[in-house]
Amino acid sequence: MAKVGIFFGSSSGVTRSAAELLSQQLSGSELIDMEEDYDGIEQFEDFDVLLIGSSTWGQGDPQRDWVDPLYDLDNERPDLSGKKVAFFGAGDQKTHGEHFLSALGKMHDLFISLGANAYGFIPVSGYDYKFSLAEKDGKFCGLGIDDVNQEELTEERVVGWATQLKSEMGL
Repeated sequence: MAKVGIFFGSSSGVTRSAAELLSQQLSGSELIDMEEDYDGIEQFEDFDVLLIGSSTWGQGDPQRDWVDPLYDLDNERPDLSGKKVAFFGAGDQKTHGEHFLSALGKMHDLFISLGANAYGFIPVSGYDYKFSLAEKDGKFCGLGIDDVNQEELTEERVVGWATQLKSEMGL
């Protein structure tokens, strides 16, 4: 059975809640809070599947607990070939629609450049935003959560995405 690590950074708690719900849906997965549990980029090597969670801040930047790990990944360039990776995170499509979920797009591009294989793309339909670096070929490169404008859809989206990942990744 594949070993699943759910790595997340969360400032307001939305991405944390999504990570916890994902963990409930994917039995045997391990939660890694980037602020409290993260020890270094070597930790990614312990898992076959990496679920990467971050909210989007500022000009489309990842949550602050990801800054140093992403810098280290980009500089040390570990080989993540064979790793299955999927991205999820929170954003506000109305107030910050010009960068909605862009952190996921930035993280996707880095992990793919290191050899990982991305899963968990979802349709952009049902979202109303101006621009996103997470949009790749007409789909988001991961699960978008908007608890500000669509909180009533969050649980359904997370559970549906977990089901999608189980099928796509053979979990």
